[in-house]
Amino acid sequence: MTSPIRSFIDFLKFEKRYSQHTIRAYADDLEQFFRFLDSSFGAQELSQISSPLIRSWLASLKENKITSKSVNRKISSLKSFFKYLVRTGTLDKTPMSGVISPKSGKRLPIYVEEKDMKLLISHVEFSDDWQGKTDRLLILIFYHTGVRLAELVGLKNTQLDLNAAMMKVLGKGNKERMIPLSAVLVNEIREYIEGKNESGRNKADTLLVNIHGKKIYAKYAYLAVKKYLSLVTTISKKSPHVLRHSFATHLMNHGADLNSVKELLGHSSLAATQLYTHNSIEKLREVHKNTHPRG
Repeated sequence: MTSPIRSFIDFLKFEKRYSQHTIRAYADDLEQFFRFLDSSFGAQELSQISSPLIRSWLASLKENKITSKSVNRKISSLKSFFKYLVRTGTLDKTPMSGVISPKSGKRLPIYVEEKDMKLLISHVEFSDDWQGKTDRLLILIFYHTGVRLAELVGLKNTQLDLNAAMMKVLGKGNKERMIPLSAVLVNEIREYIEGKNESGRNKADTLLVNIHGKKIYAKYAYLAVKKYLSLVTTISKKSPHVLRHSFATHLMNHGADLNSVKELLGHSSLAATQLYTHNSIEKLREVHKNTHPRG
């Protein structure tokens, strides 16, 4: 990793406080870009990098069937990188001014139907060992609160106020938000903590732990969600983020207002939350079609 990239990554890590997943994506995009420049045009000084060179890289991505969504993410990585270099005085101006992001059609979020979530929570049997208890609770928290994978895996005991039925979440950019907890979820969490204390698995400062009492990893949570969603639904994606989509979609379908859902999800703007209104509209369209005499 070159010095400017390393400096930029440190900026994202220590000042912007981005997640490890986001930081790795930025680093991968930049490394890929500079490898392309080196192999196609030879080593380039930062001041020599121009819009045409960047567009050449983007064209190569298109030739390799990289989706518009991924290309836009890579463009965003370059924009942030060069903006940082201008801000720190390394460059006088950014070469990104002549680069246009391709339009990408917004896909509707994939979510689990309410009846399928009810089936999973009320009728699917989880094993009675510690793994089963952990799997059940993490799925409940994902669905009841809409938290992101990293937010749940890193959720500390101190972020929970069970008496007030509230949970403090540290989201992207280290932004805090408060999420209310249902009485059902509070009871589930209390039972889990009691079991953790009685079994001596209360070694970590995080809520969810493995059989050894250590913090669970993101892959553990991902595989658990995939395993149990596979029992109740045939949707193409089965991940923690799908449960986040399900949380938001079901709220909207039951009349929650957009701003409230935005705050619960921790979105920085309404634009991201508005995707869920499309699912609500589709639901209304289905109701109209099935119930209106001229539908």
